[in-house]
Amino acid sequence: MSEAVAFAWPLTGWLLASFLLALVCVRGAIAYAHRRGMLDQPGQRRSHTVPTPRGGGIGVVVGMLLTAPSALVFLGAAWPVSVAAALGAALLLVAAVGWWDDHRPLGVRLRLLVQLAATALFSLALLRATEGAWLWLPLLVLAGAWSINLHNFMDGIDGLLAQQAIFASAGMGLLAWFAGQPALAAASFCLTAASMGFWLYNRPPAKIFMGDVGSGSIGLLLFAFAAMLWRAASHLLWPALLLCSAFVADASLTLLTRFLRGRRWYAAHREHLYQWVVRSGRSHAGSDRLYLYWNLLIAAPAAAIAACVPAAGLPLCVLGYATAFIVWISSKRYILRRLRRRRPRERHVTA
Repeated sequence: MSEAVAFAWPLTGWLLASFLLALVCVRGAIAYAHRRGMLDQPGQRRSHTVPTPRGGGIGVVVGMLLTAPSALVFLGAAWPVSVAAALGAALLLVAAVGWWDDHRPLGVRLRLLVQLAATALFSLALLRATEGAWLWLPLLVLAGAWSINLHNFMDGIDGLLAQQAIFASAGMGLLAWFAGQPALAAASFCLTAASMGFWLYNRPPAKIFMGDVGSGSIGLLLFAFAAMLWRAASHLLWPALLLCSAFVADASLTLLTRFLRGRRWYAAHREHLYQWVVRSGRSHAGSDRLYLYWNLLIAAPAAAIAACVPAAGLPLCVLGYATAFIVWISSKRYILRRLRRRRPRERHVTA
């Protein structure tokens, strides 16, 4: 009990700092976006109906840069300074290229090159500090780049990515705490707090969008925390992956579908499941709730069991993702059938 109390006081300070920094910076980002004309306009391939500022994710970035690396170094079961510094540097790289892209669109190759460099920098430091096999490096770099991009893909309606960041980072923080990693738990909870500060302005109807500066940074941080959990206790990789199952399944299956149809994977579109849900008539808030239901009713219990019963981790992860894939396919087919039935009726009423 005394250990928990001793941890709670400094943790409260870090969380409050993360939340307030994000909150203040997001408020400033709204004014800045209006001055610079950084507004996302409605369009055929977008899910919003009014011009909305973008770039609010800078608040999450500032909050994390000023709290997470120091939490990793100064709290109990501290991580090496090299890992914390590499995480901070990688976050700066991903945030910088995202911030630039929010102002003036960059080429896909340049963005991907910077993302690969950032994940390689962090992965090298992590493997070196934990004496991990270097054969893991290519897989970690690819996983990090995929996490950055999939969270960017999933940032398409009000509140969804912020909600996911709150859920996944809080879950990883709990996993780290029960694994005897209070420093990693604090860093994860800092992301929870910073994401809450942003969510207050991004919840439906959104006053500002996250932008690439925020979505890519959150993708990097969730990858980094999952990788650190894996190095701290290898069986915790499976519950960490389960926490991210809704986003990974939606982004992966959507990308695969676009590949099979010969479409550009990086072009703007409205083919993710959450976008089809909105197109079927649900509000952004209603769509967010569907993903929250999955997280609370499926992902969280499965992750808890996988953490408590290490032997069940891999089978549960496979079962969880198989279920997510089935839900994605069946939900999309159901929505498409409803939309096809609705169109003839709409044409009849118009005539």
